[in-house]
Amino acid sequence: MDLHDTLSEERLAELVDRFYAKVRADATLGPLFNRSVDDWPHHLDKLAAFWSSVMLTSGRYKGNPVAEHVKHIGAITPAMFDRWLALWTETTSELFDPETARQFQEKAGRIAESLQLALKFHRGIPTVANPARPAALSDTPYRSTAVFDQESLPGALRREHRTKAGTWGVIRVLSGTLRLHMAASGEVEELSEDHPGIVAPEQAHWVEPLGPFRMQVDFHDAPPAVARPGG
Repeated sequence: MDLHDTLSEERLAELVDRFYAKVRADATLGPLFNRSVDDWPHHLDKLAAFWSSVMLTSGRYKGNPVAEHVKHIGAITPAMFDRWLALWTETTSELFDPETARQFQEKAGRIAESLQLALKFHRGIPTVANPARPAALSDTPYRSTAVFDQESLPGALRREHRTKAGTWGVIRVLSGTLRLHMAASGEVEELSEDHPGIVAPEQAHWVEPLGPFRMQVDFHDAPPAVARPGG
């Protein structure tokens, strides 16, 4: 079989179909996926759209990966992420040339890391540089930015960037709306006065203004005690 050295929607669909056939048959992953997915054709289309957004920047995916994983937070274990990545490495190596496969694998590694950080946050487990730090939520930021609007928002915040190790960011919208893009997972979240954005340590992201707005970023050294709708 010839290995693909270019990406297209058709090749992404082929990858997703082959990969999830393995997932469904896998002893570690199969029980959870088969129990959770009612309509596999629809689910595979959605996953192909996700990888299209990640690898082709098509914007086709409109879902929320974190929310989907939080639904199964009690059943997901670190070993499942390891197994998922092993099958992904195997499948991408079967279908694509080494450089293209490496790009898929690096993206998947960052996605897995991002999702695990998000699940830790929802479990109330801090992700900080010092693992011996007490597991407590932060009520008060140790630093806040100036208030930015559509004119003063720094270009660095409009481009992909990361919070530093041990630092959680809370994007507070004072007026208007913004989109928060998570680079690894492809998640896009609309932020407003009632819906702040939460960014885990070292999580790559950027913000997209949606018209006039005012916003400020708070920095915490533990998971922030921030209430959000549905959270």
